[in-house]
Amino acid sequence: VQLQASGGGLVQAGDSLRLSCAASGHISSTYYMAWFRRAPGKEREFVALINWSGGNIVYAASVKGRFTISRDNAKNTVSLTMNSLKPEDTAVYYCAAKGTVGSSTDGATYKYWGQGTLVTVSS
Repeated sequence: VQLQASGGGLVQAGDSLRLSCAASGHISSTYYMAWFRRAPGKEREFVALINWSGGNIVYAASVKGRFTISRDNAKNTVSLTMNSLKPEDTAVYYCAAKGTVGSSTDGATYKYWGQGTLVTVSS
């Protein structure tokens, strides 16, 4: 499984941005997909996850109500729509596929990772 994230860029506070993650290879219907981020000088943190059907979605408290995760299984893509962006959302964003059954917000349990895309939000 290979993941390719894209869509990052420089925006102003309050703007919106949409990240995409294209997956290639065998993506099992049991795989949860997720977005994580790592801000400068900080630990990686969970952002959002989604199951195959889209019926199970979890957001970090810091982004709930502003970010929306979605997936298109026919196209093997996962997206993260980010609204009302804040300077504290500045980070490298990574998409990940869990590779095993079950939901988790712990990045250590995810087997496959994309290369990351940088989001910079200016104040």
